[in-house]
Amino acid sequence: MHQRAASSVPPYSLSVGPGIHISMYKYWLREISLALGIEQNTTSHQEKLLSSLGGLLGIAVVYSLSISTDNSISSVFIVASMGASAVLMFAVPHGALSQPWPVVGGHTLSAAIGVFCFQSFSHTAVASACAVSLAILAMYYLRCLHPPGGATALLAVIGGEPIHSMGYSFVVTPILTNVMLLVLAAVVFNSLFKWRSYPAHGLSKSQRLKAHKRSRRTHGLTQEDFVTALQQLDSFIDVTAEDLSEIFEQAMQHTRRADTTTTPDSIVEGHHYSNGQLGINWSVRLVTGVSRRRIYYKVVGGQDCGKSSNCSRNEFSIWARYRVIPHNQHWVRDVFDQPKGGATPCKTL
Repeated sequence: MHQRAASSVPPYSLSVGPGIHISMYKYWLREISLALGIEQNTTSHQEKLLSSLGGLLGIAVVYSLSISTDNSISSVFIVASMGASAVLMFAVPHGALSQPWPVVGGHTLSAAIGVFCFQSFSHTAVASACAVSLAILAMYYLRCLHPPGGATALLAVIGGEPIHSMGYSFVVTPILTNVMLLVLAAVVFNSLFKWRSYPAHGLSKSQRLKAHKRSRRTHGLTQEDFVTALQQLDSFIDVTAEDLSEIFEQAMQHTRRADTTTTPDSIVEGHHYSNGQLGINWSVRLVTGVSRRRIYYKVVGGQDCGKSSNCSRNEFSIWARYRVIPHNQHWVRDVFDQPKGGATPCKTL
């Protein structure tokens, strides 16, 4: 019978493998990060720099126009509201909230509602609250939900006499003018890079068709299933059913290209294995010991994380779908043989 060597676990730490420990500080830091919604960003440095450059060029175009109109209020508005839209349009060009209609409709509709509320309510606090509230409601029903639109509605109420004196002309200049310029800048800039599609649907339609042609549909999921699932969530998610369908098709292609089978004899000590499940059923195990009949492991990701146990070789091979390695704080398939013990457990998915 295989005997596992006893290891000394440092105080205030969690053991995740032979000689490998996670400090309690890092564990709780991870838990707090997840609770606060700190994203696990997987974009490359190139993509981050391009998003920054796009924001620079987009705001420069709109700001230049505001200066040329000799209207000091316009420049203040751009910084407050157009800057927020620029983040969405250049950093998340495929997002549902970033598309042309949400940007144009969200800003102009909210501006009109803001002006209406200012003229209808004498109390600033009431007018401000109603402007944002009605803007959200209107954007929802007109399918142009755009978060910076709330700032536009609020600006129309608390922007001061220069904005108040403009009345409904505030909706056209500077709001509509600046928004159209920003959308045009986003279309031109994102079109320079083939992996950036703006608008997301029109410019990426040919890419989606190619992806679907390459994919042999062997699953039962359909476009309607994704639509139904989104409706059942009953909460706005910044992704479309079309995007989810494309992601699923790409994942299916990756599954076929990297399809591997774990056999009882292929299980190696010091390597990580995933069951390939989705959601709460997903799990990653680190093999801590191997004997002729038994496999000793530590759960290092997903369900039952931190639990140690053992099972037969056949049971483990049935559970394990493929070997994985940590990469950029995520687990990815290890389609090539890795040196024994060469991977370090990753604490997050």
